Amino acid sequence: MASDSNSNLRITIESNPPESRLAELNIKYWPKWGCSPGKYQLKFDAEETCYLLKGKVKAYPKGSSEFVEFGAGDLVTIPKGLNCTWDVSVAVDKYYKFESPNSS
Repeated sequence: MASDSNSNLRITIESNPPESRLAELNIKYWPKWGCSPGKYQLKFDAEETCYLLKGKVKAYPKGSSEFVEFGAGDLVTIPKGLNCTWDVSVAVDKYYKFESPNSS
């Protein structure tokens, strides 16, 4: 199975994870990022895990008419290599972390 095929690049969403899960991930120590409503073309060069404090997003993977919707209270994992458009309807405020590359 080709690892660069879009069908393998799935955004996963954990809705309203328990505080214990957030504490285990040390989310409050992650950097924060925010954006205002609008459309953003994004390419993820590393896997990103983020926790949305505020906001509402529809993410459209490149070449697909399907979208994934997430927002405040969601823990979202975005796979490395994903090209997508974020259609932000409510301004986003999030904690985020990129996985460090394992290549030597």
